[in-house]
Amino acid sequence: MARTKTTYDVFSAIGEPKRRALIEKLIVEEMSVNELVNAMQWRQPMVSKHLAVLKDVGIVTERRLGRSRIYQVRPEKLRPIQEWIHQFEKYWGGAMDQLDAYLEDIQRKGDRNDKQ
Repeated sequence: MARTKTTYDVFSAIGEPKRRALIEKLIVEEMSVNELVNAMQWRQPMVSKHLAVLKDVGIVTERRLGRSRIYQVRPEKLRPIQEWIHQFEKYWGGAMDQLDAYLEDIQRKGDRNDKQ
């Protein structure tokens, strides 16, 4: 049975930790495949394979410079992820407020115990 392609969209593409690592490198500066191979300490076929997936979904672009191919991230293509995560910010904000209150309560109790 043939494997179905699992990298149709940005979400699937960044599901692979190695691709996220490449994005993190390329968000800082554009790099060639050889520079990425050296920076990541991976074999060239692995770097090329993951770059191809990122390119297919539009997260990275490729341009030729002499005999090299230079890759760079298109941050706007990560916007769907940001929009999806945004729905959880309200929860996280409330959870952080609860954590702050809990830590303040612990500190107050600790201060009272120190005075006794």
